[in-house]
Amino acid sequence: MTTIHYLDPNPAGHPAVLLLHGLGADATSWTLQLPALNGAGFRPIAADTPGFGQSAYDGGGWSIRRMAADMASLLGELQTGPAHVVGLSMGGTIAQQFALDYPHLTRRLVLVSTFSVLRPDSLSGWLYFMQRFFLVNVLGLPAQAKVVAQRIFPGPGNGQLREMLIETISRADARAYRKAMASLGLFNSVKRLGEIKIPTLIVTGADDTTVTPARQRLLVEGIPAARQVIIPDAGHAVPVDQAERFNRELLEFLATQNQDS
Repeated sequence: MTTIHYLDPNPAGHPAVLLLHGLGADATSWTLQLPALNGAGFRPIAADTPGFGQSAYDGGGWSIRRMAADMASLLGELQTGPAHVVGLSMGGTIAQQFALDYPHLTRRLVLVSTFSVLRPDSLSGWLYFMQRFFLVNVLGLPAQAKVVAQRIFPGPGNGQLREMLIETISRADARAYRKAMASLGLFNSVKRLGEIKIPTLIVTGADDTTVTPARQRLLVEGIPAARQVIIPDAGHAVPVDQAERFNRELLEFLATQNQDS
């Protein structure tokens, strides 16, 4: 039996939409998407990966592949059948791995603010990731959380969002966070993207400074049935920055198959 904590606000909906959060975040990242998915008749399932949110980490191996396996087990226990899979940042790497390892469980794929290989496109990008590595290993999660929150929500009116993100990251299991960072640094799906045959939507914030639009474009070039939507006035946290536009793009993409299911 899985120990994964998850939100399942519309268990009578169909098909399921598996929602995978970013590094340091949790299932509540999708709060602004749940009502829209419920209203469209889907069954959104937002899961906390082990070590984040309310899913405990057992101290063992933490890897992208293991996370994908945990999510497949969760869907199996819930008897959802094949699901649409939506992943943000770290969740996007898990979503890719899920689609590669469990194609029979994947209807459509939505990759948000994510990458096939994590390689910053500028010196400032490299310095940012080096700073994060130093902070999480030397000063701890709260110190790194402040840097991440400022990067994700830089606007002067985003103080509340920054505080919420700092609090969420600071609650994560530091062991899982460090292992997740290492796993993301090693993740490389470039040579396998062509194996993903299902329709795929890449959603990109035009102002994303964590994973640049150009870096996300590589996913479109590698996945045969992929297309990219770039959302203006949005950064790395597209589902929060531009929730209404994001929800519209998401529902339109999922709607065709849902009508046929």
